[in-house]
Parts: sequence; structure tokens; C-alpha cells
Amino acid sequence: MATLVCFHAHPDDESIATAGTMALAADAGHDVVLVVATRGELGEPQPGVLADGEELWQRRVRETHESAGILGAGRVEFLGYRDSGMMGEPTNDDPRCFWQADVSEAAEQLAQLLREVHADVLTIYDDHGGYGHPDHIQVHRVGRLAAERAGVSRVFQSTMNRDHILEMMREAASQLEAAVAEDSDQREIDDDFGSPAALITHAIDVRPVVARKRASMQAHRSQIGPETFFMKMPEEAFCSAFGTEWYIELGRPRPADEPYRTDLFDGLR
Repeated sequence: MATLVCFHAHPDDESIATAGTMALAADAGHDVVLVVATRGELGEPQPGVLADGEELWQRRVRETHESAGILGAGRVEFLGYRDSGMMGEPTNDDPRCFWQADVSEAAEQLAQLLREVHADVLTIYDDHGGYGHPDHIQVHRVGRLAAERAGVSRVFQSTMNRDHILEMMREAASQLEAAVAEDSDQREIDDDFGSPAALITHAIDVRPVVARKRASMQAHRSQIGPETFFMKMPEEAFCSAFGTEWYIELGRPRPADEPYRTDLFDGLR
């Protein structure tokens, strides 16, 4: 069996991006380790969720451990950096934040962990952090360097399939009234959101464990309350939106005439 390490920026990122992959790996007998760069101090808590005197980061750490238990991750580690906030915010300048971290130092901290757990597979984010978040971009930079130092050759960039999302938007628009549909069909997605299908190498079908993916999101109740969009989605719609997790394997592009690969552990079993 192999060891999968999923490196994320904030608590709840694992639920949205790689929860299904983690659950499937754990079910197959692989060791699963979750590493989080920050404690998500700058998240926006749901109204009334925090107890008197409770700091948001304290709640988010507990929620991360609960999520990890649902997904079968046997170990959770925090690198200890502070949440940087969204790109362009004054919080990006905080010397304690992950965006300001020395990449070499942060990579060595992660590399030590990768060596300790004998990591075979590492997931990070794509080079623009999925949607331009500074901490996600830093996960990419730090993760790549750490993998090089620790000798982890299987590195997968978690991303969103931009073409798939656009197609879902068009299908939804086709069900609306003509005037609304016409307007909706012209919506665009920014170029820094996700990745085009041509760059994606792996499509992991996580529908068999999508209920656990949803439960993992629910564990992060300080951020994803019962009235949020994700939690109010009907099961069928949730499965359509979150039933596949997308990756770009570093150093091994997918030829245009080949289908998506479906296994991060191919050849390791």
C-alpha cells in the first residue's frame, strides 16, 4: 500500500477539492495524511456558531480533525502559518501569513514530513491556486519544492475543470426561460478559474463516496452552514457538481487523443 499526502491552504479546502480522493484511498488501504498550511484565521464564521471566548482558528482546527476522521485520514498536520486573506487585501502583508513565508523554509518543513511518512503521492494546487488565492498559489510553490527535496515523484495539482463547469452552466441555462437563458449562456469564467480540460490528466470518479464528501463539508460548520449553497443542493445536483475530482499530473501531460486517467496510484499497488 502507498501513502497519500494532501496539502491544502485552509481548513475545509480538503473537503471541496480532494475529499473523495482521500476517502477512496483510505478505503483501498492506503495511508492518508492531511497537511494544512494555515488555521484559516480569516474565514467568515457562520452567525452564532462560535462559543463565548472561542477563537475561529480553534474551531476550524477541530473541524479539520472531524473532517479527516470522516474521510479516513490517519494524520493531520498544520504548518502553523497565518491565513493571508484574499489577493490584494492588507492581510497579504502580514509577515506571519503564508503568502509572506520563505518558500524554501516552508518547503523544507513539508519535505521533512513527506520523508517521515514515506509519501508516495502528493496533491497540491495548480500554479494559479485554482482561482488566484495567494495561499493556494503558495501551496503550489511550496509543495513542488518539497516534493523535489523529498524525492516524491507523483505530484498531482488539484484543479477545477473549466470546460466542464461551463457546460454545466449552459445546461442549466437551457432549462430557464428564453430571455434568462440567453443572458446566462453568455456568462464567462475568468481565465484564472480552474484549468481547461486539455491540461487535465486525471478525472477521479468519487461518486461512490460523495456522501462522505458532503459530510466532510458539513463538518466545517463554522464556514459551511446548513443554509449555504453547497448544503442546500439536491443530492443529484451535488453529485453532478462534486462527483469528479480533477488533477494535472506534474511532468506527465495527457496526449489529446487519450482519455482522462483515473488512478493516482497506478503502478504503486
